[in-house]
Amino acid sequence: MSKPIKLAVVGHTNVGKTSLLRTLTRDVGFGEVSHQPSTTRHVEGARLSVDGEALLELYDTPGLEDAIALLDYLERLDRPGERLDGPARLARFLDGAEARQRYEQEAKVLRQLLASDAGLYVIDAREPVLAKYRDELAVLAMAGRPLLPVLNFVRSEQQREGDWREALARLGLHALVRFDSVAPPLDGERRLYESLALLIEPARPRLERLIADHEAQVAARRAAGARLIAELLVDAAACRRSVAAQPVLEQGAIRELHEAVRQREQRCVEALLRLYAFRREDAAASDLPLLDGRWGDDLFNPETLKQLGVNLGGGMAAGAAAGAGVDLLVGGLSLGAAALLGAIAGGGAQTARHYGQRLLGKLKGQRELTVDDAVLRLLALRQRQLLHALEARGHAAIEAIRVDTPQDREWRQGKLPEALRKARAHPEWSSLNPGARLEQAERQEQLDALATELA
Repeated sequence: MSKPIKLAVVGHTNVGKTSLLRTLTRDVGFGEVSHQPSTTRHVEGARLSVDGEALLELYDTPGLEDAIALLDYLERLDRPGERLDGPARLARFLDGAEARQRYEQEAKVLRQLLASDAGLYVIDAREPVLAKYRDELAVLAMAGRPLLPVLNFVRSEQQREGDWREALARLGLHALVRFDSVAPPLDGERRLYESLALLIEPARPRLERLIADHEAQVAARRAAGARLIAELLVDAAACRRSVAAQPVLEQGAIRELHEAVRQREQRCVEALLRLYAFRREDAAASDLPLLDGRWGDDLFNPETLKQLGVNLGGGMAAGAAAGAGVDLLVGGLSLGAAALLGAIAGGGAQTARHYGQRLLGKLKGQRELTVDDAVLRLLALRQRQLLHALEARGHAAIEAIRVDTPQDREWRQGKLPEALRKARAHPEWSSLNPGARLEQAERQEQLDALATELA
C-alpha cells in the first residue's frame, strides 16, 4: 500500500485556505472560517480515503503575513563565499531563533511545505497583484516543492483573474486551477487533481482513484436525493383524511392535513441537508420559498403558487387550489365523480351556480381530503431546487441557501408523472396514513420510476 500524497495548503492570510479544505473534505466543521485575518494559527490536517486506503493528506497552514521582510532576511543568510540553494537556506532559517520568534507563523508554513509532496497556493482572485504576493511565491519556491496556484473567489464581480494569470506566468507558474470554494464548479475537483497529476506524476494513480470516487459519490448523492424527493411526493399524493361533511370538522381536518404535509416536507429538507453533509441552518431564511428559518409554511398559500408560476389550471381546478389547497372527495363515488365534486366544493359560488344545486347536494356524508395537484407541483419544484442548490454549494459557504423562482416548466405546467397519478388510488403507499404498507413491490417500482424522472 503506497503512502498518501501530502499537500500543504498555503497562501496569504484570509484568502480562503480553510474554506478550500472544507469544500474538498465536505466538512463544514473543519477549522475556523472568518472574515477576520489570521484565523488559522496552527497546522491542521485532513485525510481523504477510498475503500479504507488513505490517498491524500491535506494540511491547512497559517497565513503568510510578512513575506517581504522574510524574503529580505532569507537573502542575507548566506555566509561569505556561500551560495545556498533554496532548501538549504530554509533549513538554516528554521534552525535559527527568528523562526521561533518574529517569523513563527511563516516557519510553520515552510516546515509543512518541506514535509509535503506539493503545495496548493491559494489566491483571493479579488485582490490586486501586489509585491507581497510575489515575495510569498519567491519564499515558497525555496522549498523546492511543486506549487499549484488555486484562484479562489473567481465568481465575484471584483475578480482579477486575468491579472493573476499574467503575473503567475511571469513567475514561471503556468499551471493553475480555478476553484471557488463557496460555489465550486461541478468539475472543479477533477481539474484540481488532474493539474496536480501533471506536477507530481508518480501520484497520478492515486489522484485518478480520488477523481473516480468523487464522481461516483456525486452520482450516488444525486440518485439518493431524487429518491428522497420521490418518497415525499408519493407520501403527499397518496395522503388522505376522512371527515364528516360539517364545515367546522372540515376546516380542522384541512389544517391537520396541511401541517402533516408541511412537516413531511421539512423532514425531506433535513434529509437532503444530511445527505450533502450540510447543517440544518444552511437552508434558512428567504422570502420564497424559504420562510422564517425553516422551509416555508406558505406551502398552501395560493399566492405562493401564483408567484412560483405553478399552473393552477382553470375553472374547477383553480377553484380547488385557491381554496384549501386540497381536493374534497366523496366516499363511495367513482374516482372521476369524486374529483369532479371535490373541485366543485373548492370552486365556491361561481362553480356551484354552473353545476347547480343538484350535484352539490351529493356532497353530504363522509368526505376525503387529498393534496391538490398544484401543491404536489410546488413540492417537487422546491425540493428539486434545493437539490440543485446543494450540488452547487461549497462547504465553506456561510450564507444560507436562497432559492429563486423556479424555471422548470415541465413541473410547473406539464402532466404529473404516472407514479403520482397511481399513488392517488393507493392510500396505503403514504407514510402519512395509518396502516401504511411502504414495502409493497408496486410502490417501490413507482418510486424508482419517479426518482429516475426527478434525477
